[in-house]
Amino acid sequence: MHTIEKIGGTSMTDYESVRDNIIKGGSKGLYNRVFVVSAYGGITDLLLEQKKSGQPGIYALFSSSIEDDSWLTKFAELRKALRQINNRLFKCGDPLAEANFFLDERLESAKKCLRDLQSLCQHGHFSLDAHLSTVREMLASLGEAHSAWNTAKLLQRDGVNACFVDLTGWRTNRHIPLDERIRDAFSNIDLSKQLPIVTGYAHSDKGLLTSFDRGYSEMTFSRLAVLTGAKEAVIHKEFHLSSADPHLVGKDNAVPIGRTNYDVADQLANLGVEAIHPKAAKGLRQQNIPLRVKNTFEPEHSGTLITGDYVSDSPRVEIIAGCKGVYALELFDQDMAGTIHDYDREVLLVIKRFKAHIISKDTNANTLTHFLSTNLKTIKRIQAALEERFPEAELNQRKVAIVSAIGSDMQIPGVLAKAVQSMSTNNIQVLAMHQSLRHVDMQFIVNEPDYDAAVRTLHEALVEIYDHGTAICLAS
Repeated sequence: MHTIEKIGGTSMTDYESVRDNIIKGGSKGLYNRVFVVSAYGGITDLLLEQKKSGQPGIYALFSSSIEDDSWLTKFAELRKALRQINNRLFKCGDPLAEANFFLDERLESAKKCLRDLQSLCQHGHFSLDAHLSTVREMLASLGEAHSAWNTAKLLQRDGVNACFVDLTGWRTNRHIPLDERIRDAFSNIDLSKQLPIVTGYAHSDKGLLTSFDRGYSEMTFSRLAVLTGAKEAVIHKEFHLSSADPHLVGKDNAVPIGRTNYDVADQLANLGVEAIHPKAAKGLRQQNIPLRVKNTFEPEHSGTLITGDYVSDSPRVEIIAGCKGVYALELFDQDMAGTIHDYDREVLLVIKRFKAHIISKDTNANTLTHFLSTNLKTIKRIQAALEERFPEAELNQRKVAIVSAIGSDMQIPGVLAKAVQSMSTNNIQVLAMHQSLRHVDMQFIVNEPDYDAAVRTLHEALVEIYDHGTAICLAS
């Protein structure tokens, strides 16, 4: 009867709140709980690349050139940032020295690996590309190892029998499946007497980042819950899962979501507003493990309970969400009519090759439009490849935004017309729209400058009018 709980990076940065609000606070008690921790806020961006802007971190700089040492400058920046975190948490004396020793040992070992690989790949017989996925895995592991080790030591200092569980496979010679690594690590842990603090990164034979990229810590969290038969999985974030971004619609208008289902969580993840990575949610859903998303800084709130079978007691819109920085890539070809499946297959292969994320797509007799979350450089590469493949086609791209109305049951007569009318009244042009037969979301494509206004308008028209109070279906 234990829980598996994950703590997000921003929350991890505030140790006192984690200790008092999550670990020691509430009625759960100290034990029969397992905590999977993320790296401190911003650290994985320094290690890999900035998640939203794409600004290069150590990995991106290292992978771009085998003769360029700019990654060393970024490495020094990382060391400084991690040392500052240690200074803030441990202050001085032996605890600080011990924390810095653990940190430096990992950093120096990683830097030596990169230097050796860089030197090796300057010889023609060795290719850097063949090793980049391993480099990415190694670098990612540093952030979670640092935060998990620190948290376990700080909790021990504060009277908790915490133990550091290192799943990173540091200096291991065993490349084993993720499930086996987890089982091995927990084989001798007594959850009734110990509080495991687990690295969000776990080393596996297939590579967690290769399979799930930045969703790797949620996969570790999910597999732990499934393999140990947890009664509940909990994610602690720095905000509530709400009806809309409070910064856009106002704190008094945004309403926490008390209950929803995994379908809704998938729609949010597709827009980049992740409650949980879809592949991580799959295991929880299949094993009927409920997921609770809580706000670290409001521990008394029951949070959002996500289950597979929940459907709102009456049809309604629960969330207005979306994303900016989306590129609409349109391919028109008169010859497409009647053979659209052939064009679609070819276009998807190109998009996959350049690793762009498809949020949505529209089709008609002779036109395919894909709405992609990526950068302009990648869009231009995709466009060039498609122009070469379809020389007689017309290709256009433009920057847009997507705003989506989401709910566990949106079979509401006239809701689409109401949404479009509300935006028309506020002079927001709808460039395209989509509503699926599953009735869990409606998507509206708008000009990017209209994004904020579109979110506010739809939230006012579809959510605020119902005056839900403190939560939409308060969780138990």
